[in-house]
Amino acid sequence: MTRYAGSRAVVVGQEPGIALAIAKRLVEGGAEVLLTVGGQEERARARTELGSAARLVVLAPSAAPGDRGALAGELGRWGGTGEDGGADLLFAGAVDTARPLLPWVRDGGAVVLTSPVPPDTAASDTAASDTAASDTAVSDAAASDTAVGALASELARRGIRVNAVAPGCIEAPPAGAVPLPPLGRLGSAEEVARAALFLATDATFTTGARLPVDGGLGRRP
Repeated sequence: MTRYAGSRAVVVGQEPGIALAIAKRLVEGGAEVLLTVGGQEERARARTELGSAARLVVLAPSAAPGDRGALAGELGRWGGTGEDGGADLLFAGAVDTARPLLPWVRDGGAVVLTSPVPPDTAASDTAASDTAASDTAVSDAAASDTAVGALASELARRGIRVNAVAPGCIEAPPAGAVPLPPLGRLGSAEEVARAALFLATDATFTTGARLPVDGGLGRRP
């Protein structure tokens, strides 16, 4: 499959399972991929999954958004910035993660971010602490949506589309009971990756949008 042949993509700051799923689909489609990993264990897993088809950069999860030295060096191998070089696609965990890398995104490219999903407050316990935590999460999600829209407006002049996926109820290592969404099952990192790639490559007249990938959780009354 060569759907993404000729494209260059950076995947940075995502949850490891989602990042690897995005990178794997890109590599299978023929793209050149630069993936950041949080340590040697993640690096080994990514190398097993991707082989030598992707370039891997170890970037500690605690690294500041502006700490882009290793990434900048790797991106420099793709040439200049803006229209003449750099990446076609940027998949990042948040606006703050993406911003230092924007000079390396080609004009006319695409940025896909990860936006938090507001919790299902109807299923929450009525304890005050749970209510406070829920209110904070809702506020964070709203702030993230605002930031996505602002960045989309800012980059429109360069023809760069900015959208976000909002994953929720995604499979993860067991950590206690998790309420199921209306679809009745947990989602997979692969399903989040498909949504992210849709926004990056197929939704060519869409910018500033947030696409929930949560089995209908966000629509529950």
